[in-house]
Amino acid sequence: MLPTEPSNIPKDPVTPVPLPAPHRVTMLSAGGLAALLASLAMLGPFSVDAYLPAFPHIQADLAASSIEVQQTLTAYMLAFAVMSLWHGAMSDAFGRRNVVLVALIVFAVGTFGCAASHSVHYLWVFRIMQGVSAGAGVVVGRAIIRDLYSNAPAARLLSMVTMIFSIAPAIAPVLGGMIVVWFDWRAIFLALLAFTLVLWYVCWQHLPETMPASQRQPFNPRFLAQSYWSIFSSFLFQMKSAVVALNFGGMFLFIAGAPVLLPQHLHLGPSQFAWLFVPAVAGIFLGALVANRMAGKMSFARQIGIGYGLMLAAVTASVTYHAVLPPALPWTVLPMFFYNFGSSIINPSATLLTLDLFPHIRGTVASCQSFMTTLMGALVAGLIAPALTHSVLAMALGQAAFALASLACWLTSRHYRRRQARYGS
Repeated sequence: MLPTEPSNIPKDPVTPVPLPAPHRVTMLSAGGLAALLASLAMLGPFSVDAYLPAFPHIQADLAASSIEVQQTLTAYMLAFAVMSLWHGAMSDAFGRRNVVLVALIVFAVGTFGCAASHSVHYLWVFRIMQGVSAGAGVVVGRAIIRDLYSNAPAARLLSMVTMIFSIAPAIAPVLGGMIVVWFDWRAIFLALLAFTLVLWYVCWQHLPETMPASQRQPFNPRFLAQSYWSIFSSFLFQMKSAVVALNFGGMFLFIAGAPVLLPQHLHLGPSQFAWLFVPAVAGIFLGALVANRMAGKMSFARQIGIGYGLMLAAVTASVTYHAVLPPALPWTVLPMFFYNFGSSIINPSATLLTLDLFPHIRGTVASCQSFMTTLMGALVAGLIAPALTHSVLAMALGQAAFALASLACWLTSRHYRRRQARYGS
């Protein structure tokens, strides 16, 4: 029998086991923990969005083709996706805190290597190094939240993390555009290195350990194989994780296509990437805020339904506009606000429902869910966006296809759960 969704009976928050001296951390409030986990999650969008305005400069400085520079993004996303499978499993075995601290060290080394690269091939290597480590904060952060809270409190904390985290995609390309104008593209990675070192110190001082040694799972091939098989063979996991992954794919289509969309279709310069990223991130922020207020006041299903209503309205408006009129500001970028608004209402609930399918290995489930989302991002960056950026209408149709596929997965999971409850299998 496949696992079922949990009941709505709340559980008391779990008190993290304090670390022995001299490594005892200073415990954070819920808001402080949300800010720290959001900062960890920011490494991903900073690694992707900050250097997008610098693509022409990297191409010229390293004597690379535009495809070779684009592949630095694909290499990062693929490495991120593959390693996402392991962050959660390692945190289940070795502890949440330890995995985060080691990952930050690896990320710092990779970031310094990016800044020092003298060829695009070296840049590929160090971007892969960034990719294998950047996802630890996202994956382990979800597991930490679910270790401490459940149901409405967990949904509120997760949406609070999303609200804070959403600042990164808005400011990253703006800061990257300003840095590349004032200095050069290498300074973008040096600034990211400084942020990473500060973040490591804060985590060393304040990140709690929420996986006691007595509850850790063995890190051996047989147990991991059984865990991954149980998760990936679960029909409910496939459908519910696809909801978040497809929502992300529709958003990331425009992010990955920004180096073509903004200069070629909207005739904007490197310092004007905010035209796309500000409305996109405003939608994420406000959607997460609404999700935070909704938590505990309505069912997950109703909340997700409201989110899909906004997403479908956004893609319908975008396709209709670009079918009859040429790309123009603000109409080309405005639908991104409503698409991301709806997606951010959906994602916290869908994420928690997915994590609770296998409560004894939540870290591994978080890894698998992150793998699905990041693999979708890699496919979008490497294949789908390059195929669609010749036309804004094509991009709008692609985003609509992602939204409809996500809705189909959600409705299918609901139908499956009803049938499972009716027949007990």
